[in-house]
Order: sequence, then structure tokens, then C-alpha cells
Amino acid sequence: MKKIFHALGLHMHQPPDNLRLLLDTNNWEARQIACCYERPVRYAQRFADVAYLNIGFSGILLEQIADPQIQKEFKQMCDLEAALDQYRKCRNIEIIGMGYYHPIFPLIPVEDWASHLEMGRRMAKDIFGVEPSGFWPSEMAFSMEMIPALKQAGYEYVVVDSVHIRHEDVDDRKADKYKDFGYMPYKARHGGYEIVVVPRSRDISNAQESGLDQSWFENEVISKTASVKGLALVTTWSDGENGGWFRQMDEGSGFWGHFFAPYMERVRSEDFPIKPVRISDFINEYPPEGYVFVQTGAWNVGNTSGFDFSQWSGSSSQKRAFEEIWGLSREFHRIEKEVEDRINEIKNPYQARSLLSKAHNWLLRAETSCFFFWGDAWISKVYDQTKPARILLRQIGEMLA
Repeated sequence: MKKIFHALGLHMHQPPDNLRLLLDTNNWEARQIACCYERPVRYAQRFADVAYLNIGFSGILLEQIADPQIQKEFKQMCDLEAALDQYRKCRNIEIIGMGYYHPIFPLIPVEDWASHLEMGRRMAKDIFGVEPSGFWPSEMAFSMEMIPALKQAGYEYVVVDSVHIRHEDVDDRKADKYKDFGYMPYKARHGGYEIVVVPRSRDISNAQESGLDQSWFENEVISKTASVKGLALVTTWSDGENGGWFRQMDEGSGFWGHFFAPYMERVRSEDFPIKPVRISDFINEYPPEGYVFVQTGAWNVGNTSGFDFSQWSGSSSQKRAFEEIWGLSREFHRIEKEVEDRINEIKNPYQARSLLSKAHNWLLRAETSCFFFWGDAWISKVYDQTKPARILLRQIGEMLA
């Protein structure tokens, strides 16, 4: 008898300082978004006997919602402090790791990857008390070159969009063009490291993002997995705070009341063919065997397919902004090495390292994907981060002169 499992995933992220900005400029939108962080754990507890969720928070989002001042100002809207405490106690939610500032990893310097990975993992541990075993790449932007960095950071699996998965043998990839790799985890290897790859079902995830009901979901999952023999894992992943579907203040009309609650009631029935699951639990029980290759790409957002990164790097202004980041990164790492090489010659080494740390943080902030996603409307924010970083690096340069 076929077993069908469902890993329901939600992605949570806000760019640097955005909750503060919304509180000051659009209080109603701020309230809608804040409630999106409280609902998952409340519904997970309500259906604790059957519900399992997989949720990723960016480090910069956690930094904001853990800020006592932010929590105080949201108190009348949503108790974020209490919600975080409940997440720590909730055993049927798997916390998924993310890059701290939510960068497009394949588009930023490799030298900066480890910092985003380590900082994001550390923040998850500080807030939730767990070190995530799974990783959700920002904008689902993934390349095989990321595998060694993810493994070195401590991750055991990564979620990718199923449309990018191909047979491992390079010569056979064209033959696999129309093969559906979307309903079981696999392994992928690169640079002497291997990691578990969990495919996200794009079609059903699109419905999760925009609106669906329990009956449609049940029929769609059964239909999609009809040709799969024995065992299937359907992984759906979407933003958990964007769009009216998730921000709906009338919960009965939104994701949690209209879809999730009826879905969990149906799961409680004996004849329901789909079982919710945490991804790590599924992998532990059913370790993947086959190897695949994942083509470089992202998920489908805006008007783009995700088969390239044009949403974030297609325009001349976006390209110039990435050139700014790459140039700043080279300068930072050059000066960082010089400081360490000459640390005994520097009059005030503590100050030099402090300035380096601040410059590094500005650099990582500049790599936030949102600054690129919105094109010319937000691209200036990249330079708002790189400017203070360059000032700090000049100060260090004067110390080294």
C-alpha cells in the first residue's frame, strides 16, 4: 500500500529594519505581518496530535522580532515574546536554517557564504534552542557549489525546487528533462561532500501561496503521486507572511482557518491517505539512496521562472549593485588579512578588529536579496549599506598606513 507523506514548509523573512519601518509608516500592514509569526505555533499546538510543520526564519527577522522594543510596540497586536517561547516548546515544528541576511548565495562572493550560514544557524540556536539540520536557501537560489559550505556549517539536508533536479550523470540530464524528481529525497555530491536534497513541489506550492482548500489539496496530491510506487514525500513551501491569504485577519478566510484547520481535521480521520511529517523525521526513517544533480536556479517569483536569477540580477542597476558588493567584499577580505598579518604592529588592535566587525556586518546586510528583488525601487538600499562599510575600511587603512 502506498504511503504518502506531506512536509508543509513556510518561509519567514523581513529585510533589515523593515518591522520598525512598517510600524512607523504602515501600522496596519505591520500588524498583519506580526500575526503571521504567531499563528503557526498556535495552530500546531491546537492540532498537536496530527500536525507537523517545517518553518524557516531568516536571522535578520529573528533579530527584529526578538528585539524587546519591537515586542513592546507590537504587544497590542501580537505577543511576539510569548510566540517565540511557544516555538521553543513546540515539538511538532521543525525549525529550518536560513542565511542570516537572506542572500542569493550563488550571486554573492563565496568568501561571504560561511558568515551568513554560521550567523543564521547560531541565531536559530539562540532563539529556539535547536541547531537546524535542514536548510532553506533564500529565494530557493541553489547551486551545487553550495554543498560543501552547507555541510561544513552543519546542515544535513537542503530544500530545492524540484524543477531543477536532474539525473546525476551529466550525459543523461537531457533525457531526464521531463522526469519528475519531486516526490522523494535524494543525495547530491560536490567537492567531496554530499547532502540530502528535498524537492519542493512547485505546482502545489503555488497553490499554498495563493489559496487552496483541503479537498483540492487531497485530490491534487493523490493525482500527482499516482505514478509513484510505494512511498512518496510531497513537500510544499511558500512564504508564510506575504499576500492576503496569509495576512488575512479573519482567520476563517485565510490559510490557517480555510485550509489548515479543515486539513488537520481530515488527517484525524482513519481513511485519510496523507500524513503530515517533519522533514528530518522522514529522512531518518527513509534514508535516500539515489544521487541527483541540481541545476543552478531559484523558485518562481514575480514574472520569472526561476531558471535564472533575472529577478535579482537582470537589470543594469542590479548588475552594478552586485559589482559594488563584489568590490567591497574583495576590499574587506584584503584588509582583514592585512590586519591579522600585522596585528602586532597596530597601535590599537582591539579598535581595528572592532571596525572590521562593523564593516563586515554592513557588507553582509548589503547582500540581502530584497534589496535586489524590488529592482530600482530598493536598489539604493545596497549603497546605504556599502557606504558606511567603505568609511570604516578607510579608517582601518589609515591605522595600517
